[in-house]
Amino acid sequence: MKSKFLRALKVILSSSDNRLDIRNVRYLPRWAVLGIDTILLLCSILLTVVVLGDLNIYHLNFMPAYQQILLVLMVNVIVMLIFKTYAGLIRHSSYMDALKLILSSISAFGILTIINLITIAITSEKIFLNAALVVYSFFSFVLLFTFRLSIKQLFEYFRVFQTNERCEKAVVVGIDENAISIAAALDLEHPQRFKIQGFLSRRASNKRLMILGKPVVKVEGGIGMEVQKLGADAVILSGDGLTANQKYALVEDCLEHNIKVYNSPLVLDWSAETSVAKQVRNLQIEDLLEREPIVLHNREKSKQLFGKTVLVTGGAGSIGSEIVRQLIKYKPALVLILDQAETPLHELYLELKAKHKDFNFKCIICDVANRNRLMMLFKRYKIDVVYHAAAYKHVPLMEDNSPEAIITNIYGTKNLADLAVLNKVSRFVMVSTDKAVNPSNVMGASKRAAEMYVQSRNFYKRNPKNATKFITTRFGNVLGSNGSVVPLFKSQIEKGGPVTITHPDIIRYFMTIPEACQLVLEAGAMGKGGEIYIFDMGEPVKIMDLATKMIKLAGYVPNEDITIEITGLRPGEKLYEELLGDTSKALPTHHSKILISKDLEQDFDTVSEKINRIIEAALRYDATRVVSELKDLVPEYISKNSEFEMLDDSGIQKDKNQDFSPFKTEIISEDS
Repeated sequence: MKSKFLRALKVILSSSDNRLDIRNVRYLPRWAVLGIDTILLLCSILLTVVVLGDLNIYHLNFMPAYQQILLVLMVNVIVMLIFKTYAGLIRHSSYMDALKLILSSISAFGILTIINLITIAITSEKIFLNAALVVYSFFSFVLLFTFRLSIKQLFEYFRVFQTNERCEKAVVVGIDENAISIAAALDLEHPQRFKIQGFLSRRASNKRLMILGKPVVKVEGGIGMEVQKLGADAVILSGDGLTANQKYALVEDCLEHNIKVYNSPLVLDWSAETSVAKQVRNLQIEDLLEREPIVLHNREKSKQLFGKTVLVTGGAGSIGSEIVRQLIKYKPALVLILDQAETPLHELYLELKAKHKDFNFKCIICDVANRNRLMMLFKRYKIDVVYHAAAYKHVPLMEDNSPEAIITNIYGTKNLADLAVLNKVSRFVMVSTDKAVNPSNVMGASKRAAEMYVQSRNFYKRNPKNATKFITTRFGNVLGSNGSVVPLFKSQIEKGGPVTITHPDIIRYFMTIPEACQLVLEAGAMGKGGEIYIFDMGEPVKIMDLATKMIKLAGYVPNEDITIEITGLRPGEKLYEELLGDTSKALPTHHSKILISKDLEQDFDTVSEKINRIIEAALRYDATRVVSELKDLVPEYISKNSEFEMLDDSGIQKDKNQDFSPFKTEIISEDS
């Protein structure tokens, strides 16, 4: 009978005609709150009289009872006005409001006691019994606080009841100030997204400890079971209190127990425009693959970049734009941001203008294959440092458009390198890729050819006045870069799947965009010229495991909610990438994470001649000739899963003296 009544009541309250939507009820005016508080004070006086009456203790007759009541109310109202206990929104009452009530009650008790003492000094009689003041102060605080707490809980109940909102039960990892602040903020926020069940910490004692009224549990092994014991189904990582290894182990344990994992930034980094709950977001795969940042040679970088003119090619791309952002703190005189992609360059322009008003930069639309435009640029500006990040990078696309890969990746690099020498640029830092090692595709081979040209250019002795130091950086896949696997998987998961993987055994090295760009800047500071710097990227990641984790972190079950499909290797794709070639050796530097690839030095004249033949074939869009010439320059280039495999099998002989020309193509020499 009772359950039927409750269901009927819920239907009536939920009806669109009858429902009182608590969300549309505005706050009470301050005078109304003060009036309600005054009524509660009268109730406190009445309770005091009743309690003391049962003990046969009655009020004194120094003045009439109504005058005593008026005096008590007047003192309390004055104190309330001073502490502004009526000013807050009752439904958002906090511990600060409780503190105000305590101070108000203590102050009223103190004033009434002083009035008593003054009366005794003058008339040898007192107005109030001391016991009455103590009991009254207790009742007044309890009633005022209970009123606010009841309204707060009632409002929360109706809000949840009417909107059918469900709070996720979560525990916060950590017991530092940041973790406590996050828990407090989430508890107070409306609407409430998380219901905090407690805290987990490895530093907690074995004794029972409570913070914000929530239990603190010491974690000694995995946390999955502890989270479930607290009745939670999610954990919130607070700020940066965990190392990368600790975070990875924690997430692994949570995913095994089907526990959601959220990440919250440091409280100091919270955005004022965004609600607290929205800043607690799903843990991203990037958060698990981050490593300790490498910070070296800041003084050297400042000396080389402060007050200098810096050119960043590919400046609107993932790597180039982050290089630009990291350059800001070194205060260069001018940064030239060059890219042929108009829209991303404009977006970067708007970002820099909004966030860094004192940063002097120019955005330049230009293709690195446009030598005449580059020449004008070098003549107009006295460029000191070049960071060359412009390149085509997508393996299948470049396999189908091999001449374009050559024109941008090789010819563009040659243009910049030659002009850097002619204009006495002090440092030229090239961004390369692990796909240049034992390449199996046109893209990787084109980057290896560019590496060879840059490196041999550095050791070219024909021009003794050449002071340009050519430095190359080589690293693996960059998390979050345009077109990389992580954004692709995210997009596929958001659409409900499937997540597509080319091969179940494919593995890749990963690093974050800031890490990659930090390496580029470090190389510019460390390099003496001619080096190829490689980065210790840790253990390779199996792409199947990466996809599975991303699906779980998004709150889904792999192959149930989101399916994983195997599509087959793409043209030119390898199962694994390498950072060192078969004939290369890794030499240590003064930092354990940064190594130098010691490759055989190439004769510049020989490399330059072969590079020119490759470029000439590309300018004629002769894809077969392009790849054939490229394989001659880069003998370790063996095509995989590609139409160009026939060039490896057939052993086609190239006629070095063959005239390509149905028309004349001019390739400007390196010294022109």
